[in-house]
Amino acid sequence: MAKPQIMPKFGFTQETAEIVRWLKGEGDQVDQGDPIAEVTTDKVNMEVEATASGILAGLRYKEGDIVPVTEVIAYILEPGESLPGNGQEAARPAAEAPAPPAEAAPQPAEAPAREEHVRVTPVAEQYAREKGVDLSKVTGTGPGGRVTRADIDRYLETAEPEVPGKVRATPAARRIAREQGVDLVEVRGSGPLGRVQGWDVQEFAARPQPAAVQPEPVPQPAAAPAPAPVPAGEEQVIPLNNVRRLIADRLQRSFQEAPHVYFDADVDTTRLEALRKRANEKLAEGQPGISLTVLLVKAVAWALIRHPLINSRLEEDGIHLLPEINVGVAVAAESGLIVPVLRQANLKPVTQLAAEMKDLVDRARANRLRPDDVSGGTFTVSNLGMFGVDRFTAIINPPQTAILAVGRTRKMFVPDENDQPVLKPVMTVTLGADHRVVDGAVAARFLADVREALEHPEMMVI
Repeated sequence: MAKPQIMPKFGFTQETAEIVRWLKGEGDQVDQGDPIAEVTTDKVNMEVEATASGILAGLRYKEGDIVPVTEVIAYILEPGESLPGNGQEAARPAAEAPAPPAEAAPQPAEAPAREEHVRVTPVAEQYAREKGVDLSKVTGTGPGGRVTRADIDRYLETAEPEVPGKVRATPAARRIAREQGVDLVEVRGSGPLGRVQGWDVQEFAARPQPAAVQPEPVPQPAAAPAPAPVPAGEEQVIPLNNVRRLIADRLQRSFQEAPHVYFDADVDTTRLEALRKRANEKLAEGQPGISLTVLLVKAVAWALIRHPLINSRLEEDGIHLLPEINVGVAVAAESGLIVPVLRQANLKPVTQLAAEMKDLVDRARANRLRPDDVSGGTFTVSNLGMFGVDRFTAIINPPQTAILAVGRTRKMFVPDENDQPVLKPVMTVTLGADHRVVDGAVAARFLADVREALEHPEMMVI
């Protein structure tokens, strides 16, 4: 019997996953436990393993599709076995439509009927009516195979009806051709099914054209000179992948639901930099260096011990003071912002934190983090100093209560004990806190302790 291969659920709150790439293809032999696909979940990439041994068949989703968890993505067959439903499961449900009965009257093009089994968003349904598109012919790529407006646009581009003498071309290509006086018949298209794109027309128009023999001109009345053509281009669309969609959803919800309050502090990093330099000189060969970010994590963990309300989470039944101090560090990976977590940062020496930090950052940038690496954070540090940012405000990473934004270290004149200007390295840190949980005085005292730990790092041994 064909065994369904479902999209697994890697996290408690996970609802969907995006297929990054298929590691096995249609008809490949697989053994139980073999990785068959790489997917991205809540900002981490994971491998989907075969749940049985056999032949992989009936792949229902393509790379880039966002799939609800527990949805069947393929089947594993025994030799000689066929797919359920005589192979109909090999295609996405939204792409199939039963043939209408012979006696059924055809639907008018201007108001296509919505087949009951076609799952479609309301916006896409209205758009299909306007464009006269039969939804049963459109492959849906939304969650659960729903047809979206983008799916209809793709269908219109690749399924343009054949008209004798009509060239397949995008609307932008036709407009540019009119402006440039280009005959589309002469342009070779680079799009799907040879469809002419806007850049195809621009490239053709830029080529030197052979001189043509012109007939004797017929006198014409004088006309106003035509305006010079306006350089035209096409919009570029960056697909909203699963990672970016999750980031957008989480941060928008955080900023809307949590009233953010911000506090700035300038920190003299003279002693901190001296400590970091001396510590790195004493490290054994091959041992990861101690970065400013690692010292920031240690200082934050030290301060969180003294201010448990900052290390908390707001729930419906009250404020939960969390037993562990797990500091997340925002990392800019190729797939988007990701926050790996240094667990129990208050209990570990900086050398161990440095080693763990290097491992997490390396795996984050290689898309090899595990769900446990990005879950369970109780506070976040976001350091943009290496990008030359002086100061900034950050959005709290839900369901946490606070976040520390760190700017670059810059030389500034500050008064000494005799009010004389002295040039010192100064770094600005900005605490963002959820005002539903934290009052201003609590946040201010916490930030003061963070500054105390950074300006006098010897305090962290107390």
